[in-house]
Amino acid sequence: MREFNAEPSTTVQALRGKRILITGASGFLGKVVLEKLLRSVPDVEAVYLLMRGNRHHRDARSRFEAEVASSSIFDTLRAERGEWFTQFCQQRLHCITGEVTEPRFGLSRAAFNTLAGEVDAVINSAASVNFREELDRALQINTLSLDNIVELCEAAGGVPLIQVSTCYVNGLHRGAIHEENVSPAGLPTLPQHSRGYYESFGLVESLLEKIEALREQYEGRSLKAQLVELGIRESQAAGWNDTYTFTKWLGEQRLMRALRDYPLTIVRPSIIESTLQEPCPGWIEGVKVADAILLAYARGKVAFFPGKRSGVIDVIPADLVANAVLLSLGEQFREPGPHRIYQCCSGGSNPLTMGQFIDHLMSEAKENHRHYDKLFSDAPSRRFVAVDKRLFTVVASGLRFALIVLSSLLSRFGRRRKLRARRNLDAAMELSAIFSFYAQPNYIFHNDKLMAMYRALPDSDQQLFPVDATAIDWEHYIRKVHIAGLNRYALKGSGRLPDSRAVAAAGEAIAAGRAEEVEAS
Repeated sequence: MREFNAEPSTTVQALRGKRILITGASGFLGKVVLEKLLRSVPDVEAVYLLMRGNRHHRDARSRFEAEVASSSIFDTLRAERGEWFTQFCQQRLHCITGEVTEPRFGLSRAAFNTLAGEVDAVINSAASVNFREELDRALQINTLSLDNIVELCEAAGGVPLIQVSTCYVNGLHRGAIHEENVSPAGLPTLPQHSRGYYESFGLVESLLEKIEALREQYEGRSLKAQLVELGIRESQAAGWNDTYTFTKWLGEQRLMRALRDYPLTIVRPSIIESTLQEPCPGWIEGVKVADAILLAYARGKVAFFPGKRSGVIDVIPADLVANAVLLSLGEQFREPGPHRIYQCCSGGSNPLTMGQFIDHLMSEAKENHRHYDKLFSDAPSRRFVAVDKRLFTVVASGLRFALIVLSSLLSRFGRRRKLRARRNLDAAMELSAIFSFYAQPNYIFHNDKLMAMYRALPDSDQQLFPVDATAIDWEHYIRKVHIAGLNRYALKGSGRLPDSRAVAAAGEAIAAGRAEEVEAS
């Protein structure tokens, strides 16, 4: 661990003495950002965490202590500066019980104004990262809640906002993707303002009207299913693969419009996975995009999957994303001004192909599966094969039909349980529906602007807040860092491997972040 402020950087100097509000701190990326901020800038004046209570913990402070402060992400701080960490959490870390989707976060006007008078900056990492979220919920969390963030920033006098988005707001575009605002691939006539953002308010209102129409026709589980399907249908018609990325794009447009005269930086991570180095290699929480497939393979549920071996799957370790967030905030304090968009990614500079990912996974599984007791129960007996999506769909659909017929025949003889082969095939098809878009990429993300900002900083900043993906040795990272981290942290205490349904459900998230189903506060 580096000495605290042994060589102060311009970023450390910019954040020193500041009061920073963070949303989404209960999520994967939020924890990594908070830990890095405390470890690297111990003399930050104060940190405010906006968190809602839940059924287990009614207020933000008790939830913070149970779900955040107790996390293993802080083990390094506890081991090396335990007394300081405890005192900081008690004296300078303020937990605000509130809901990001509610006006003024559900606070009284007096409490909201007090909060606005105390904060110097906002880092918003709150999001619903469920690919198959109901459209109304996704809009509330990823789009409409940003009105409340804007209100706080304005009430605080125009403080800087760092908005965590995702590279996949680029939707169904193809080719080289750079750090700029994204046109909607399916809505070529959507008006664009002279400042670059798209006039999306009418689009959002149209979506809300369609949601209300469904509420008049359905209720309960039927309504939920209809809202999920509406989200998928509207997203794909507009030019996005799923509801998550569509509503995150709408959120970007809303912010750029509302904060056109205020400091705003949008940080877009690609697929966020376990930490590369800090505070320890391989730290991860929950199951992320690539991991759902990995776990299904480890259980013997999936041996083939729609993907392109030559396609670049853009993975970025969580600590590099946290560093990009803090560098962006430091820049806004030093040079407040026009909107900036940074992509935190690896594809343009250090590409990892689907074929390489599969080969590294299979090699480690074959040679060292005994080292990962929670991940592999036995050595995988089959190869993991990437196949063309159309071929996969045709073959899988044919097999499923045959298995349904066989199950029907067996049920006549008293067998009611679904065939294991059919359960495995259903798991593969469910994973395909959710993740195949990301396993067959049609574009490469580039981060020239982020790297230009990074390289213009002194060496002290570059050493303390690394963001350069070229430093990643993919074979070592996947085999010795990431898989070990999954076994140690993501599956810690589970005692058994998740079943196929749990694998699919847990993997319904992109990282950007963060892959808890909802990181709303």
